[in-house]
Amino acid sequence: MTPRRFLATLGPGVLWLLAFLVLPALIMLGYSFLTRTDLAQVGPPWTLESWGRVIGYDALFQEWTGDNLRVLWRSVWVAGLSTALCVLLGYPLAFYIARQDARRRQLLLLLLIIPFWTNFLIRVYAWIILLRPFDLVPSLTATLLGMVYAFLPFFVLPVYASVEKVNWSLWEAAQDLGAPPARAFWSAVVPQTWPGLVAGILLTFIPALGTFVVSDLLGGAKTALVGNLVQNQFGQAGDWPYGSALSFLLMGLVLLGLWAYARVAGRRGLEELV
Repeated sequence: MTPRRFLATLGPGVLWLLAFLVLPALIMLGYSFLTRTDLAQVGPPWTLESWGRVIGYDALFQEWTGDNLRVLWRSVWVAGLSTALCVLLGYPLAFYIARQDARRRQLLLLLLIIPFWTNFLIRVYAWIILLRPFDLVPSLTATLLGMVYAFLPFFVLPVYASVEKVNWSLWEAAQDLGAPPARAFWSAVVPQTWPGLVAGILLTFIPALGTFVVSDLLGGAKTALVGNLVQNQFGQAGDWPYGSALSFLLMGLVLLGLWAYARVAGRRGLEELV
């Protein structure tokens, strides 16, 4: 391929990334160093106040509180717990679907995807109706139920794609060599599903970390997550610089997760995720 043809092919993709990813991120980064004016507008002077507030300091960097760190820790904990529940439910489910005949497999996959045909807010409100008789709204339990329901397909689908490629003869060979079924499964099957498993964990944990609708409607103020904090700054509070700094904190956590995934799954796994 000639350099001119290569640039012509690369150009639209690069322009798309620059226009809709890099440029908005740079604008948001600039906002994080500006100041909110009296009229709820944003402007000079340039300051580190928002970044100081992100790590818990006041406007003058004289007093520190751990409120943001507590919200951040709660977000990581709730996202991690909901991801663990998705793994417990979704991993066996992916194997169950993959082991069915073609017609039944297509039906089960359709049932898994059908909820996406309904608006997300309507599905969350449906959970409110379901859980209200049990006095579970608002509560952490309701938040976890809503998050597992919302993100379970994001875990099952990549794992299912890996399970479909499993070479079961290795599992049979391990059993022929004397390994118990559980050990043979752990040694011969689980490593083959590792890229899909890690991709599913990542695709579940990242949206769970940044969600605000589920925690807002099902959890109330007691389970406010960092996504609620960001949403509040860009909405009710009107503090865009602080919201931008919080958004970059959330983005940093997401990039940290992607870096961890790239370290574990390697380049091939990252390409499969994309």
